Amino acid sequence: MRYNRVITGTFRSRPNRFIAIVEITDPDTGRSAVCRCHVKNTGRCKELLVEGAEVILSEAVPGKRRTRYDVIAVYKGGRLINMDSQVLNGVFAEALPSLGLFRDMTLLRPEAAYGDSRFDFYVEHGGGRAYVEVKGVTLERDRVVFFPDAPTERGIRHVTELTKCIEEGYGAYLVFVIQMSDVDYLSAEGSLHPEFWTAVEEAVAKGVKVLAYDCFVEEDSIILRKPVRIQLR
Repeated sequence: MRYNRVITGTFRSRPNRFIAIVEITDPDTGRSAVCRCHVKNTGRCKELLVEGAEVILSEAVPGKRRTRYDVIAVYKGGRLINMDSQVLNGVFAEALPSLGLFRDMTLLRPEAAYGDSRFDFYVEHGGGRAYVEVKGVTLERDRVVFFPDAPTERGIRHVTELTKCIEEGYGAYLVFVIQMSDVDYLSAEGSLHPEFWTAVEEAVAKGVKVLAYDCFVEEDSIILRKPVRIQLR
């Protein structure tokens, strides 16, 4: 997945979950400017969006909205972390043919309704039918990553519905896309919502497959890379 023209900036503040105030050098005028940018992640991201952090901005389609740029990534120390939650489904779908999850896939339908939820994908393949939910991971401490970075009742509902899929004869997959590289494992310990992982453990016991992959992240791209170990409690 590649982005449109990208520039760097310095994060100053986040007045609400959709907007960041960023100081940039305007590429058209060469002058320093402060602009309102769209944050493509409604999560907390307090460990990432700290004052003075270097952020990566992608230019939005002209005329579509008031903000010219999207915040898509941030440097945390020397580590570049993609924080665009809206790109994850495309990243996963782009890599899916090479992952070996589904033999002879004949259908990949995004945004598939099921029960009271809407899963990211519905898949038909030689071995049957399955639903897939994709979650992005941006919280990292000492090469260990965690999910979620804030309580997620919606996440628990997705896990519960995936369990129902198993009971009705579908395959069910919960996939964590870790939006950075070079991490050791995804941990449930230290999660900010342990109830979520309790639901995951119960779902795994009933047949839901839980997977994690890291990504190769550059300022203008993000590509799914390799499997990462998940350490449940």
